[in-house]
Amino acid sequence: MKAVVIGFGSIGARHAEVLSAAGHHVAVVSRRTVAWPDRFASVAEALAVWRPGLVVVASRTIEHASDLAALAAAGYDGVVIVEKPLYDVPKPLPANNFARVVVGYNLRFHPVIAALRRVVADRNVLAVHSYVGQYLPQWRSQQDYRQGYSAHRDQGGGVLRELSHELDFVMWLFGRWRRVTAIGGHFSHLELQADDIFTLLLETERTPVLTIALNFLDSQVHREIVVLTDSGSVRADLVAGTLDVDGVVETIAVDRNSTFAALHADSLATSPTSVCTLAEGENVMELIAAAEQAAKTGEWISR
Repeated sequence: MKAVVIGFGSIGARHAEVLSAAGHHVAVVSRRTVAWPDRFASVAEALAVWRPGLVVVASRTIEHASDLAALAAAGYDGVVIVEKPLYDVPKPLPANNFARVVVGYNLRFHPVIAALRRVVADRNVLAVHSYVGQYLPQWRSQQDYRQGYSAHRDQGGGVLRELSHELDFVMWLFGRWRRVTAIGGHFSHLELQADDIFTLLLETERTPVLTIALNFLDSQVHREIVVLTDSGSVRADLVAGTLDVDGVVETIAVDRNSTFAALHADSLATSPTSVCTLAEGENVMELIAAAEQAAKTGEWISR
């Protein structure tokens, strides 16, 4: 299949490389001269010349809406994968002929998450604690962190959006949010125009207590989930690749590119099973907006 990747930053390059390795013919849309053989300067030109069946929107978050509008205006009727989060703020999708729109929350395909989902499927979940932290200046060694869009809220950055994988997969595992309160903002020495710490406390369809802690500050990369049930506890470490079920630890092989390959394959399947749907991606955006409102007012926000 022919595919087009819009945007060629680190995440766009990864999508292009993984799709190419899977046998797809990939072109990219970038205003910059990039190290990829087939490049177009605009969405319209890429669609007219390349005629893809899959488009990955991997531009800056603030540009997702205009890129989707350009696809719709050109009459594109194939599959669209939008990198996470769907938008910078909740907004409707433009009228379109897209075959399918999904959101690129590839951690749903992480083998530890998949194993955790199987383990907790039939348990009565009492509480969940999810944590992710990584020092922003170490994310992209080739770029000054202050120049990247992650550091700028007006470009769709900030920890609440950049690390929204957690918001997606906790709802995939434990049901949609019912109410939320939160504390967050820019609290560190980092030179940001965006939030660097956010902690959410919420109730979901499957559990009365769920916390999500996100930060740009941890000197060591951590991504962990603790699930407390009335039949024992489960601890998942996505970085170490381990799942501890009631004290029995299993080590699970982790290959980051495999999560992208699985995301692509499921997005193109006749009947997808795990990919984040448009409605689920919109639900994440609603939770982000509610968490920001709660952080400002100190109130609980209900659906």
